[in-house]
Amino acid sequence: MLARAVRHYLLALQFFTRVPVTGRLADWVGFSPAMLRASAGHFPGVGWLVGGLVAALTALLLQLLPGNAFAPLVAAVWGTAFGVLITGAFHEDGLADVFDGLGGSPDRDRALIIMKDSRVGAFGAIAMMLALLAKVSVLALLGSVNATLMCTALFLAHVVSRIWPLFLIRLMPHVGDAAGSKSKPLADQISLASLWTAFFWCFMALALLGYAQAATNFIVINQPAVVLLQALGSALLASGLVFLLMWRWFWRRLGGFTGDCLGTTQQLCELAFYLGLALCL
Repeated sequence: MLARAVRHYLLALQFFTRVPVTGRLADWVGFSPAMLRASAGHFPGVGWLVGGLVAALTALLLQLLPGNAFAPLVAAVWGTAFGVLITGAFHEDGLADVFDGLGGSPDRDRALIIMKDSRVGAFGAIAMMLALLAKVSVLALLGSVNATLMCTALFLAHVVSRIWPLFLIRLMPHVGDAAGSKSKPLADQISLASLWTAFFWCFMALALLGYAQAATNFIVINQPAVVLLQALGSALLASGLVFLLMWRWFWRRLGGFTGDCLGTTQQLCELAFYLGLALCL
């Protein structure tokens, strides 16, 4: 049971990141469409690794950079770039494709064709630029409040934002070119067991945060726990509201989702998490 879970997790890493799972390790992990579907439940677990690495680099930079007002901004830029490097811009590419397609044509079939085009148009370029600027700016704002808050937000947002695309898979049909879609094995179905696995990853991240806060009071030194709880609730609510907007948008425009829609949902729900946290604080 444990070995199977490890295989599924490593397959998720192989699919969603540039973390090398190759050679004998890849042979041991194996591959099948059923395994790829099962690995979807570990998507938030991938967020543990990506968010943890980005948060660690951000914390290191905040320690090494000169202590002035620009340090959080510099750390946010380099941390964001590191996250893009780890994932190979997998989700950012989906964001650009979705805005190119849905912004470029009101016709459903034409929009799907545009989304399959590897070239980036004006709508996609603008959407990606604004998303990256929004992420860097809000993270820098959080870092100006408290460095540990910024790093904690990075970790949690990467975990929580990766559960929302799974609900798209559960609630909507896959549309577009099924034969050429990398996400089609994922989109065939997602079991309740996979959703419970994803919830477990998210619950453990939140539980770890709660334990660390209770044990060390390390997040915001002069803020009472109830304020931090409200801020976390605000972040989760904002992320969930953006998911609902994405679900409604894709349903009205496409009647379903594509792999690019999953990446777009992750990116915008991550942004909403940061913004919800910042607005509450």
